[in-house]
Formats: sequence, C-alpha cells, structure tokens
Amino acid sequence: MAHIDFFFATLSPYSYLAGTRLEEIAARHVATITYKPLDVIALFGRTGGTPPKDRHPSRQEYRLIELERQSRNTGLPLNLKPAHWPTNAAPSSYALIAAQKAGGGDMGALAHGLLRACWAEEKDIAQDDVIADCLTAAGFDPALATSGMLAGAEEYEANLEEAVNRGVFGAPFYITDDGARFWGQDRLDDLDAHLGRG
Repeated sequence: MAHIDFFFATLSPYSYLAGTRLEEIAARHVATITYKPLDVIALFGRTGGTPPKDRHPSRQEYRLIELERQSRNTGLPLNLKPAHWPTNAAPSSYALIAAQKAGGGDMGALAHGLLRACWAEEKDIAQDDVIADCLTAAGFDPALATSGMLAGAEEYEANLEEAVNRGVFGAPFYITDDGARFWGQDRLDDLDAHLGRG
C-alpha cells in the first residue's frame, strides 16, 4: 500500500488551498497519509526561505495576487488578510498530533477545518475553543485540544527536524514512500499521476 507523508503548517494559506484533494487522491490510490504539522517559519530559517513579512514588497504583492488567483481556481473562499494571522500555530498542531495518535475521527477534515478556520472564518486557531470545535466537527474528542501538550511539542519539533533532513523547505509538502517529493498544492496532480504509475 502506498503511503504519503504530508508536511504542512496550520497557518499556511497554500496548505488551506489544497483543500481535501490529498485525501481524495489517497483514497483513489488506496494510500495512507501521515500528517506532520510543523513550524513553517522555523523551516524557512533552516532551509534558506524568507518569511512573508520579510520579503521584498514586489514579492509580498505577488503573493496576494497568487493567493487570490488560487482561491478562485479552487473555489475555496479566502481572506487575504485574516484577522488572526499570524497567530501561535503550536496549539492547533499539538491537537492534530494528539488526534492522529487517538484515532477515531477524520484527519483530513480536522486539518482542513483548522486551516479553513484561519483563512476563511476569521477564527484564532490558537484558542482552545476554536480547536475543540474543529476536533468535534471532524469526529474527535474535543478534550484533545488541551491534552498531550508535552508529547505534541516533542513531535512538532521532531517533524521540523525530519522535514529538514528529508529535503522539505515549504508547505504543503508531500513525500511518498518511494521518496518522490512534491511541493505545493499546485503539484497535487503530479502526486496523483506518480501514484498512478506505481
């Protein structure tokens, strides 16, 4: 059975714009997914990237143009300047890690729910009640919003180290079990084709 490691950030607009296409691709190819939330700003610092706020104004301007374009293309509503961005991504990431360990719910729905809360619903995904609502909507115990913080913190850091060691430099980033790498929600068709050839 094919497998995909999914490196992403709960504050990444491009992770949001991936929607649930990864899960649809995985289902089509009977592939499993491991969700690996990480600190994308720390990843930039480790791999030569530049945080959006520190980019040249022309790059910042084009980023907004591209986000609006991709929002139209995907049909996913997006606020270009959400009220709660940036915020602390750690609590939502810890909850994802705890939910993946606990099982019993829909991880794709949880990941997308948290991303949608930030980028389309003007919610602060650092808040326990927002995280709990997303957990509940995806079929998980809302208590996972505040449980397993230490284990979550350790895995969150481990995900960053693993990402750096495996050649990840942005989010979303997908790595298949045969080592193929795909960066960006606009490479999901390539991931789909790759799995189809396997």
